[in-house]
Amino acid sequence: MAVDRRQLIIDAANKSFSLFGYKATTMDQVAKLANVGKGTIYTFFKNKEELFDEIIHSLIQEMKAAAEAVMDDKLSFYENANLALFELLEYRKEHHLMIKLIQEEREMGTREVLEVLKRLEDMIIQYIKAIVQKAVDKGEIKPCNPELTAFIMLKLYVSLIFDWEQSHKPLEKEEIFEVLKLHLMQGLSY
Repeated sequence: MAVDRRQLIIDAANKSFSLFGYKATTMDQVAKLANVGKGTIYTFFKNKEELFDEIIHSLIQEMKAAAEAVMDDKLSFYENANLALFELLEYRKEHHLMIKLIQEEREMGTREVLEVLKRLEDMIIQYIKAIVQKAVDKGEIKPCNPELTAFIMLKLYVSLIFDWEQSHKPLEKEEIFEVLKLHLMQGLSY
C-alpha cells in the first residue's frame, strides 16, 4: 500500500498549526511530524503559506458540510438559519485549529491568521446570505438586504455565544434561538 506523502504532510501541518499556531509552526516541525524530509514538503507545497491555505480550504469545506448536515428542507428559515449558525460557531469553538488561531489572533495579531479568520467570517456570511435569499425568494420572510441580514445574524450569534459567556452562564441552543427570534426574526416576518 502506497503512502500518501501529501496527506501525511497536510495532517502533520494541521497538527502543528493546532498545537503551536501559525507563526510558531515551521516546515522543519511539519517534516518531523510527517516523518518526511523537508524537501519532500516542497515537492507538494511552495511554502508554509500555501500549506496553511490548503488546510484552511479543507476546514472551510468541513464547516460547510457540518452546517449542511444539520439543515432540513422541511424546517422553516428560522430553524435552519439557527441550526446552521449554531453548528458553524460550535465548530469554530471546538475545533483545535480554530481555537489556536483565535488565540493567536488575540495574543499576537498575526497578519496571516487575521486574514484567515476574516475569510472564515466571510464564508459564513455568504453561506447565511444564501439561506436568507432563499427564504426571501420563497416568500418566507420580507425582502431585505440578504448580506447585511446575514452579517447581523452572525454578529448577534457571536455575541450570544462568545461575548455573553465571558460574564454569564452560557445560553442553551434554544435560548439563543428565542433571542434571535425575538430581536431579529420577528422584524423579518410578515
